[in-house]
Amino acid sequence: MRRDLPSLVATDVDGTLIDDEERVSDRTRAAVQAVVSSGTPFVLATGRPPRWIPPVVEQLGFAPLAVCANGAVLYDSAADRVLSAAVLSADELAWVADVANSVLPGCGLAAERIGASAHDAATPQFVSAPGYEHAWLNPDNTELADHEVIAEPAVKLLIRLASATSHEMAEALAPQLCGMVDVTYSTDNGLIEISASGVTKASGLHLMAEHLGVAADGIVAFGDMPNDIPMLSMARHGVAVENAHPDAKAAADEVTATNTEDGVARILERWWR
Repeated sequence: MRRDLPSLVATDVDGTLIDDEERVSDRTRAAVQAVVSSGTPFVLATGRPPRWIPPVVEQLGFAPLAVCANGAVLYDSAADRVLSAAVLSADELAWVADVANSVLPGCGLAAERIGASAHDAATPQFVSAPGYEHAWLNPDNTELADHEVIAEPAVKLLIRLASATSHEMAEALAPQLCGMVDVTYSTDNGLIEISASGVTKASGLHLMAEHLGVAADGIVAFGDMPNDIPMLSMARHGVAVENAHPDAKAAADEVTATNTEDGVARILERWWR
């Protein structure tokens, strides 16, 4: 084991930690468990909402802390408790929606809301407008009228336009939003994700490091998409998987093997075996 152990290990989930069948391999599980056994914090840093964390927890064999919704939510999966949340106000949502409808005609809107836990029954977690075309199978949404989707604070606004790529959407919309919110994407399938200004996986990891009492400048982070770039850039050592978006690779200090070839495990095994 090398002496210069990271202060914290953070990894994206989809396309990075898990394979294309959403499985954690035996090698990756063993590498992660070695990290945890050494006392080094292991944190999931994902665009997923808290309610989509349990399937990963089941495969890992322990319940890690998680930075969810691209940095907007800190979540304790062991206690099923939301530790903090940074939200877009209803006014901000309405403004972004107006701009999006102008710049991206025909787009659909959805919003991720947050309660006190992953499945807080008092709060509909994922609400979508009738014109929102879902980007994944079996969506767990509550359909509302367009104006109702943006009527309450949300940790993330999703904008969908199936006829465009996510890159094209971000290139068109971001300049019109003037840095007042954060614009990113985790798939290139015509879906962009809007968070409050300054909210990224990097900001979420800074807060998580503070919560854990560890140095934020000793983080090793893994990712694959543009929403991972702030995290890869702020980490002491940012690692992109081989299947990553070119921009994520450019932001990383190193490129490892793909998510189907235990790319995360191969790096962790340098410190832990």
